[in-house]
Amino acid sequence: MRGMATNMAGGIASREQLRASFLRWTAVTIPGMLLLGFGAARLSPTGSENRWYAALNKPAYNPPDWVFPVAWSLLYVVLGVALAMILNARGARLRTPAVIVFFGQLVLNLAWSPLFFGLHQVVVALVLVGLMFGVTMLMTIVFSQVRGLAAVLLVPYLVWLLFAAYLNYEILALNPGVETLAPGSTTTQIRAR
Repeated sequence: MRGMATNMAGGIASREQLRASFLRWTAVTIPGMLLLGFGAARLSPTGSENRWYAALNKPAYNPPDWVFPVAWSLLYVVLGVALAMILNARGARLRTPAVIVFFGQLVLNLAWSPLFFGLHQVVVALVLVGLMFGVTMLMTIVFSQVRGLAAVLLVPYLVWLLFAAYLNYEILALNPGVETLAPGSTTTQIRAR
């Protein structure tokens, strides 16, 4: 049955037991998401700390640097809560596929920052954002079959991925040859306009 769990004696778990189980999951998933997300971002400097990125022409709607860690922190917390809801849904028919799709999108998510900021692969990063959006749509559909609220929690992430795709595309359009404009350790080939 959807949402029912059994305790060790074979009976149905109480609301308190289910709540405690969910809180245990969130104590793992939220810090885990934050750690993985910001760990991937630290593989190469991001924002104005990255001289290559700092020298690029940015789109009109490019937010200030401080917005990105705030937005990603909130998104990683929401993703952690949604994952905890799925993990806590013992006995749900699509729980395992939902978790598999979640970790598939997480791999794509964690690859974007090093790919874009570290390797300067702007075209590949744009394709990756498209894949992330597609896999996250699939994840939203599967999550909705396990826990409706978990699927609803993914909506801000989907919106952010669309915005990220816009920014990624505009950076590509505004900076011809962007992938070949890799600064050296002490100098840059990029000229600010």
